[in-house]
Amino acid sequence: MSEKTREATRSARERLQQERAAEKSREKRKRGFVVAGAAVAVLAVAAGIGVVAAGAGKDKPAKGAAGPVSAPTGAGGKDGLAIRVGAADAPATLTVWEDFRCPICGQFENVFRDTFHQLEKSGQMKVEYHLATIIDGNMGGTGSVRAANAAACAQDAGKFPAYHDALYENQPEETSDAFGKNSRLLDIAGKVDGLSTQRFKACVDDGDHDAWVGKSAKAFTTGGFTGTPTVLLNGKSVFPKKGDENITPANLRKWVAEANKGKQPGKAATGS
Repeated sequence: MSEKTREATRSARERLQQERAAEKSREKRKRGFVVAGAAVAVLAVAAGIGVVAAGAGKDKPAKGAAGPVSAPTGAGGKDGLAIRVGAADAPATLTVWEDFRCPICGQFENVFRDTFHQLEKSGQMKVEYHLATIIDGNMGGTGSVRAANAAACAQDAGKFPAYHDALYENQPEETSDAFGKNSRLLDIAGKVDGLSTQRFKACVDDGDHDAWVGKSAKAFTTGGFTGTPTVLLNGKSVFPKKGDENITPANLRKWVAEANKGKQPGKAATGS
């Protein structure tokens, strides 16, 4: 075989390898789009079911709800029931009422998590979380209450965003009351850097924020909400739709941009 022939063969082989690599890359992107689209579609379809099911039961008061209310550090909003993530001066506010046992809440957070964090870090939007406990009322158990108290304890430690995400990443089945065990909540805390401290453990085990959780649960049941998640952008409902448009990561970014037109992004430190 001549040198010229060998060079031509090598070039052809390299082109074939490049084409195969490009095809694999295209297929990977395609699969990603299909998975993301399916997740949003499932979320949109399940939303109606979730709202009806979530609204069917009665909210179960938190243990110790009659005791003195101890709000987590930095809680604000009406009656001090909101835990904020993002710059305080961000022009857009997303209000989220959720229950850590609620499967639709879990789907919602897992689909939109990256979008939320991008908008928070860029100063475009802050999220104000309100915690409900309706699944305890629907299914029995105390997992909603216990998880909400633990999340409030994480807020005291300055670790609410990471722990909030970890709870949804490790969410049990709706019919399971795994979050009713403080040991499980403490195990999940081990996934968050710097959260597993004696102070956090004592806060979880002693139910330091149970009365605050009870107050938040009551605000949900008397607030006219139909189920979890309830999601409002600047006070207007955006879940599962805003007008005729379904909520998707792309649409949420668009809606925030439209709401923020002519406004400066927030400059305060992110976090709560």
